[in-house]
Amino acid sequence: MRPLAAMPREEAARLTGLLFDLDDTLLSHGHLEEATYASLFAMKRAGMRLVAVTGRPSGWGEVIARQWPIDGVVTENGPVCVYREGQHVVRDEHCDADERRARRIRLGRIVEAVRTRVPEARLTDDVDARVSDVTWDVGERVRLPDDRIAEITAEIVAHGARTTRSSVHIHATFDVEDKASGVVGYLARRFGEDAGRALQRYAFVGDSGNDAPCFAAFRTTIGVANVRTSLPRLAVPPRYVTTEERGKGFVELATALVAARST
Repeated sequence: MRPLAAMPREEAARLTGLLFDLDDTLLSHGHLEEATYASLFAMKRAGMRLVAVTGRPSGWGEVIARQWPIDGVVTENGPVCVYREGQHVVRDEHCDADERRARRIRLGRIVEAVRTRVPEARLTDDVDARVSDVTWDVGERVRLPDDRIAEITAEIVAHGARTTRSSVHIHATFDVEDKASGVVGYLARRFGEDAGRALQRYAFVGDSGNDAPCFAAFRTTIGVANVRTSLPRLAVPPRYVTTEERGKGFVELATALVAARST
């Protein structure tokens, strides 16, 4: 990884937009700080397209899409996209109601299996706002040791589901999209972006293991400084890293991108 200051001005200036993770990237220990929120407005004024790409639930996405100065939210690690259209919020997903219900039943079986095998595991506070996955708290209010997290993962895989881990949660899903495929598909459907062009012209910033697909797919990738704790779980590290952690690192990046577009 190279320091953010080493990013060529030309690379920053040619970007169409910024795709960004929420927890421990934009948010600092779950909090949205004033300077971080203001940096979104600064990037929008500079003409950048902004899309959040998060493991958080689609229920959160509906609020964020309505209230933040951004162009959409890719939620639940890829399968469900939410955006504002006029005064309304639209949910964009590729799974009909019957299939979604069937998948929820299968996810319920995983929940019961985990409850038996790892009884101390707790579902996340936001699980009721989800439609495509189920999540356990491993670092937000509860800190589970790695061996118990491995047992949760084993149950998820044994039931034929996919699993990802963020800085705070472990996820189980039967959907096939990840953060990279989810956001590239959203950019194509919503804005007509060619996939190859999107991978070259959008930057991604994140911090954790579930950001791995985007770190591997996009040309310009940035980690906020706390990404270093996740490097063992990243096959491809980000190309650049900020000096500051979490929200302060996000502000550092936003300041650099706005400055590059102003010259």
